[in-house]
Amino acid sequence: MIEVAPYTTELGKQLRARIKSEGPITFREWMRTALYDEAEGYYRRPHEIWGRDGDYRTSPERSDLFAATFARYFARLYQELGNPQTFSIIEIGGGAGQFAFGVLQTLDTYFPQVFAATRYVFEEISEPAQRAARQRLLPFIERMKFGSLDDLDIEPAIIFSNELLDAFPVHRVTVVDGTLHEYYVTLDSNEQFAWLIGPPSISELAAHLNQNDIPVREGQIVEVNLAMEAWLAKAAAKLNQGYLITVDYGAEAADLYGSDEREKGTLRSFRKHAFVDDLLASPGESDLTSTINWTAIRAAGEKLRLEAVAFARQDKFLLEAGLLDQLAVQSENAGEGERMRLSTAAREMILPNGMAASFQVLVQKKHDAGLRNH
Repeated sequence: MIEVAPYTTELGKQLRARIKSEGPITFREWMRTALYDEAEGYYRRPHEIWGRDGDYRTSPERSDLFAATFARYFARLYQELGNPQTFSIIEIGGGAGQFAFGVLQTLDTYFPQVFAATRYVFEEISEPAQRAARQRLLPFIERMKFGSLDDLDIEPAIIFSNELLDAFPVHRVTVVDGTLHEYYVTLDSNEQFAWLIGPPSISELAAHLNQNDIPVREGQIVEVNLAMEAWLAKAAAKLNQGYLITVDYGAEAADLYGSDEREKGTLRSFRKHAFVDDLLASPGESDLTSTINWTAIRAAGEKLRLEAVAFARQDKFLLEAGLLDQLAVQSENAGEGERMRLSTAAREMILPNGMAASFQVLVQKKHDAGLRNH
């Protein structure tokens, strides 16, 4: 665990002033500000987030086989869509562009027909990360569009995200004396951030729990990710024909809410590849994340005509998508050192207790009569 001293961030000062002026704020609002404040939020301000020198490493940074294998899978979906003349891949939360580069490089090398039809749309809210991505993706600039999902006409398409939904701001709720309560953030006598339990701020919290059959036990803490459903609705509205692919770490509702290990919820904070002990310390300086509810995502998708056509643990998904085939073709003309690097990376991607085993991949198809099942 990392202990973080208070009074270390400009954003912390702003939040303290706001609480003094307005009173306690919901944790959801505190988390939104800590992560996404336009000037000082974790994902907005200039600092190293990803990689060895950052706070965590994502799968595309660990191995280029991750993006290359997904490129093979995208090529398969392109065929399922009837080999359209134009085809969009939209990546949401693309970071510094490692995944995009790997996908385009693989398509260009091994699937030229798909590459020729592809327009790659890249959305990233972090300006430093977007600048790095623009530089990295210069070799493919003619295929690139940097923008927002809101501004796109994307038929037919794949919308892809990796570790996006877990970073959406969440409400925290619990039950006290049989009544639903919500967690707020206030200041203690030393003006340090502290938890406060009060009545729910919005009726949608109880509605979400009821609609998704989530019984909250006395004293149990549960995260409610309403932003996830709103994002799915926006993506589904844009996706007239194609697939929505979500990679993240989550659990089915029965495991997520029935496990004693998650009795106090799944909210956690990362900094320099370690857990931060105090979740409320130094807002803007560390990442905040929670485990997502795959059961709720699929249920919300069904209402939006998104049919779940594949769902698997990430390591199993990558194997079925052709990771070993991709390893073979990339190793064929590689030197000994490169072959060893690729082989080591492949093992890390599919080890039963490796990082990939903690993640899942959900593929949803926009339920159109003109599409075939794959």
